[in-house]
Amino acid sequence: MNPWRWLRKDRAVVHQVTDAQPSLTDDVRKREISYLIKMGVRLVCLILAVAVPAPWPVKALFVAGAVLLPYLAVIGANQRGHEPPPPPDLTSPDQNEIPRHRREIGS
Repeated sequence: MNPWRWLRKDRAVVHQVTDAQPSLTDDVRKREISYLIKMGVRLVCLILAVAVPAPWPVKALFVAGAVLLPYLAVIGANQRGHEPPPPPDLTSPDQNEIPRHRREIGS
């Protein structure tokens, strides 16, 4: 056995566990936490806009945060964590899958 085999460039690609997408439960939990943090910041902005005696530009920033953060929170909560994988390239000559347009029985 060659101890230097790890230096070879023609090694097969080995997929790591980190290549896997997170589970749906983990993804939903992460999005829930992000949503709750954004809505908490919105609540703080709303309270500061009402309770703090500040000049109107500062209050306008607090109100803008209270108005815009719900939109950003919902958009972020509805967005999936990862993009779907690209469709497989079915034009290669060594394909192992029946092309999608030829999936019917008897073709």
